[in-house]
Amino acid sequence: MEEKIKARIMDAGKIRRCLYRMATEIIERNRNLKNLVIVGIRTRGIYVGKRIAQIIKEMEGVEVPVGVLDITAYRDDISAMETGHMVKKTRIDFPPAKKDVLLVDDVLFTGRTIRAAMEGLFKMGRPQTVQLLILIDRGHRELPIRADYVGKVLPTSRREIVQVHLREVDDADEVLITEPKKLSK
Repeated sequence: MEEKIKARIMDAGKIRRCLYRMATEIIERNRNLKNLVIVGIRTRGIYVGKRIAQIIKEMEGVEVPVGVLDITAYRDDISAMETGHMVKKTRIDFPPAKKDVLLVDDVLFTGRTIRAAMEGLFKMGRPQTVQLLILIDRGHRELPIRADYVGKVLPTSRREIVQVHLREVDDADEVLITEPKKLSK
């Protein structure tokens, strides 16, 4: 089913400004940046996380390690047999135990992705703290999860689709709201 663009919410400049604002908030709230690590949720959370790490390095001169978390094995909407066939692409080169983990994703919707990510993260060790950074919070939570750092709150209907495009994956930086096109009879 094709989608119809309903609204362009953010362009590259707005995304960049949101990331700089959130990086500043992270620096203000985390006194010991040397204990901070970033874990990006596959796919676009990885690139949001890498950009945040780069901004922190520019601002504070501290290199924050970035890891990649694939939540496929921890999802509650796929059976264990189905996940067994999926390639696991988690790459975290640091132990998250006793670290201040900044978990990063592009869109927060029901909260189920974040629940799965925390389960996967805790299987690797118990972090000192877990903070959540989201580029877009679109509401409609099914679980009691709230982000610590939010780029933009974007009230949507359940029918609408929020698409985050990042240049590393999609060759453009933008946030769109789309709707499925109605099928003609």
